[in-house]
Amino acid sequence: MEQRLLSQGILLYKTGKYTEALHFFQSLSSEQANDLDVIYFIGLCYMKLKRYEDALLYLEQVVTAIPGDDIQQDRILQCRLVLAVIYATTGRSRLAEFELRSLKETGYNPCAVYAAMAYISWLQQDYTKSIEQYEKVLEMEPENITALNGLGYVLACLNKDLTRALMLSKRALDISPNSPACLDTLGWVYYKLGLLDEAENFLRKALEKDMSNEEILEHLKMIQASRENSALGGK
Repeated sequence: MEQRLLSQGILLYKTGKYTEALHFFQSLSSEQANDLDVIYFIGLCYMKLKRYEDALLYLEQVVTAIPGDDIQQDRILQCRLVLAVIYATTGRSRLAEFELRSLKETGYNPCAVYAAMAYISWLQQDYTKSIEQYEKVLEMEPENITALNGLGYVLACLNKDLTRALMLSKRALDISPNSPACLDTLGWVYYKLGLLDEAENFLRKALEKDMSNEEILEHLKMIQASRENSALGGK
């Protein structure tokens, strides 16, 4: 497929417009829709929209494809990493472990694998292990945005070392200023620090970029609840 055409959908995806990106990829002709990259991004869109079973239908097609070149091989490995996260999110822990173990054996991007393992540990409420794995990524790649943002969020959720959480989340946002996830994390850290105006500012920016994100909406509700409690306490 012509890369310029595909890039339109990828840009929508990267800017958090997952529903629009999904509609774009689905609107392609039947011949274009069979392109491995299109199948991959449709799966990613479904994952971001938390339609995990639909995501699996597409991403598993990518994994079973026969790679024609190194680029396709890399796409398949990327897909296996995403599958591991979906399997863990949907309670298929053995499948998640199998995919991650297979990726480690291939020597695939160790930072990406450890970051995925950190996220899965977070889902499994093994917070110590999650922190350790994010730290391992940052030792190898200090500017790894996934680890910067992920570790900042974990520390904030645990009310642990909030000064460092703020530093990490700010750095992640510097690297990816349009990321809804990074905006949300920084807003969440500010909330944990008790800085409600700053928190609401960043969370509203995050929501503008990802209107259907339930987690961002929940964070904003918590800020509103904190304001209401403060108002009642001040009377």
